[in-house]
Amino acid sequence: MSRRYRQEDSKVEVRGFEARHYDTLMNLITFGWYPKFIRQAIADLGLQPGEKVLDFGAGTGRNALLMREYVGENGTITALEIGEEMKAQFTKKTATFRNIGLVDRRIDEPLPYESEYDVVFISFVLHGFVQEKRDIIIQNAYQALKPGGRFAILDYSNFDVDRAVWYVRWAIRKAECPLAEDFIDRDTKAMLKPFGFERFEEHFYFKNYLRLLKAYKPIKI
Repeated sequence: MSRRYRQEDSKVEVRGFEARHYDTLMNLITFGWYPKFIRQAIADLGLQPGEKVLDFGAGTGRNALLMREYVGENGTITALEIGEEMKAQFTKKTATFRNIGLVDRRIDEPLPYESEYDVVFISFVLHGFVQEKRDIIIQNAYQALKPGGRFAILDYSNFDVDRAVWYVRWAIRKAECPLAEDFIDRDTKAMLKPFGFERFEEHFYFKNYLRLLKAYKPIKI
């Protein structure tokens, strides 16, 4: 982790053709694996009817629609997204659901939410920020959660990239956001603990290279 990364190195804010066709491209480059994977990951969130979800970097709305299947009519999903192409797709896909709302707001700046949500969800976004901004995002999540709520991070797990299978090494170092390897090299749980998160649950996918990490905000007695 000796290299000094800049936020300008990030590819997390997808634009243009890639943004307009994001879901289709994800399906194609994963040979149809991604839709099954994301459905399983959303199931592993353990969402309950009536829960309130804050979706950081909500993208096209695919995840929000899947989460709605679990929170039902009485739950709510508040989605934060700044990409114009992503917002357009999100709005089109979720227009008929009154309990899904879209807010044009950055997640790497202080947010106004406080003890409002049961779940904060972030999917393949946290790795695309420099550590200083990751810390802001984590603080935002902790602040937004109710006591006992969970911050669910779907992203790369922590592993030795040098010892990964060749196609994972290639993807991380040639195709992925340059900040991804920095994220992988860090201990994500250790990243979360200073902010107050105490209990962790993990679900692993794709030969343990991907992980859903759930971190809980403690209930203060």
